[in-house]
Amino acid sequence: MDSEAYHQLHVFFFPLMAYGHMIPTVDIARLFAARGVKATIITTPLNASTLSKTIDRDRLSGLDIDIQIIRFPAVEAGLPEGVENLDDIPSPEMIAKFSMAVDMLQQPLEQLLEEHRPDFIVADLFLPWSTNAAGKFGIPRIVFHGTSFFSQCVSESLRSCTPNLEIKSDKGTFLVPGLPDKIEMTMSQLPDHSKVTPEFAELLDRIRDSVLRSYGDLINSFYELESNYADHYRKVMERRAWHIGPVSLRNRNTIDKAQRGKKSSIDDHYVLSWLDSKKPNSVLYICFGSVCRFSNDQLFEIAMGLEDSGFSFVWVVKALKKDEKQRILPQGFEERMEGKGLIIRDWGPQVLILDHPAVGGFMTHCGWNSILEGVSAGVPMITWPVFGEQFYNEKFVTQVLKNGIQVGVEDWNFWIDAKNVSVNKEQIEQVVTQLMGEAEDAEEMRRRAKQLSEMAKSAVEVGGSSYADLTALIEELKMHRKPSS
Repeated sequence: MDSEAYHQLHVFFFPLMAYGHMIPTVDIARLFAARGVKATIITTPLNASTLSKTIDRDRLSGLDIDIQIIRFPAVEAGLPEGVENLDDIPSPEMIAKFSMAVDMLQQPLEQLLEEHRPDFIVADLFLPWSTNAAGKFGIPRIVFHGTSFFSQCVSESLRSCTPNLEIKSDKGTFLVPGLPDKIEMTMSQLPDHSKVTPEFAELLDRIRDSVLRSYGDLINSFYELESNYADHYRKVMERRAWHIGPVSLRNRNTIDKAQRGKKSSIDDHYVLSWLDSKKPNSVLYICFGSVCRFSNDQLFEIAMGLEDSGFSFVWVVKALKKDEKQRILPQGFEERMEGKGLIIRDWGPQVLILDHPAVGGFMTHCGWNSILEGVSAGVPMITWPVFGEQFYNEKFVTQVLKNGIQVGVEDWNFWIDAKNVSVNKEQIEQVVTQLMGEAEDAEEMRRRAKQLSEMAKSAVEVGGSSYADLTALIEELKMHRKPSS
């Protein structure tokens, strides 16, 4: 036993302080720990409090997993005291200050690396300095991207080819060059670089450089979902990568599903009881992630579109920060929807809801975590991308997987959708009716969604593609750290 303990692999896991990054990173750490690896999660005090219950349960079950806490320098960077998570910053203008605070974490990370001497570190894409920090101690860094092979292939293709594309208008479609499939986009759906600050552009340059110097990439996906793009990423882009997802499937019981991320504003048992009262595939779930927030006018349009569609729904509602104390839904809407619609404020137990048999559709902002959670649950989607790589993910759902339909958003936004209205109530009613109804194309999407769900669950089981890639990675890491005799 002493010899076995001596050779135990120790890996640090360091996510960006944002729920869309923390949640899958914690699931990855738990996957490694379940394979006998000592897993240490690095985060800040307030973020640690949201993770501790899950980690404590895993420790009680015998896994070697814990949390190391480092102080977040909010005040030093000009942020309000107590702001430690990207999702909680008061305004987009503070992104640069948040990024500055994150950069200040390099020195405390180096202290932990020197003290604990892990064999490897899995660090978020948005922590580019972690490659240099780990390199000081001869510790390789693996990058966790938080998105798909597909979106990274699209991004790289556009980065190298966009200047040569002859696009006559923002709304004119073009084919993304050099990809396995014919992917159509418009210029208005691409990131608007005119809105990118010099500081963020410099961060993107640092990220690209650090990724190219890292040991390899960890991808929350599975081979059967995007085999052509996994192959393209490795062979054409020549990147070392391992697919180990969907990592959300690590959460198998009700408690784990309910307690991913922040505490829900609604009782989990009440949600399940409400869903139990509905017929299979009759409820639409609506959630736009932890960051996207819409104007009151847009929320009004969503509410009226849902009401006019006549279908039952569960809607996780968020508004722009400045509007949170104001009425954000139409007068009398919640009373009229009692029994028909369930409103959840701020945060809901997404995996728990999606996995319920009553849920037959998912209106999503196309964050990669949400896409994978919808795929794993076997639920077809209505796509409503806002920013980041979300328009790429929309194309993956609608043009490659063909298990979803577009709501009709045409323009990429920076950070939040602050426009008054991007999609009107008539469009919303139409797509909800199309997805949730009994039309032949909706039935085909449901069949396709169920097939993808079965593939996802098989991928993470013993002998599955993701299980095998994680095994191969752990064995490679063990060989890498083994001292030469």
